[in-house]
Amino acid sequence: MEIDRAEVVAEVTAAFAGYEQALVDGDADRICGYFWQSDRTVRFGLADHQYGWDEQRTWRAAQPALPPGRRLVDPVVTTFGPDLAVVTTRFGYPGAAATGRQTQTWVRLPVGWRIVTAHVSEPACAPAGGDTAT
Repeated sequence: MEIDRAEVVAEVTAAFAGYEQALVDGDADRICGYFWQSDRTVRFGLADHQYGWDEQRTWRAAQPALPPGRRLVDPVVTTFGPDLAVVTTRFGYPGAAATGRQTQTWVRLPVGWRIVTAHVSEPACAPAGGDTAT
């Protein structure tokens, strides 16, 4: 298995950038378009969870726009062969002390790259200067 093939990393990076732009724009239809349309799609949010694409679509349509100024910190795209990728990043907003964490598993499907599972979390207290191992 070839890890991080340049053209696959580029494809997933572009798909992730499109997803992020849809998120920043608050475009629920575009956001949901990046997810696998399946009842097996799972998304865990900060204080929510959705099982299945339909549940996520309903939830997403009811959400307010993100606060302005969202920034990504250290995004990493790792690909495994031509059809599977994991994207991780931290994110933050101006004036906010905490840095959120985001992980997505992307799969190349016949319709293109889609998120099949996603997890968003925020530590109770963001450590200064990054995480420390304990």
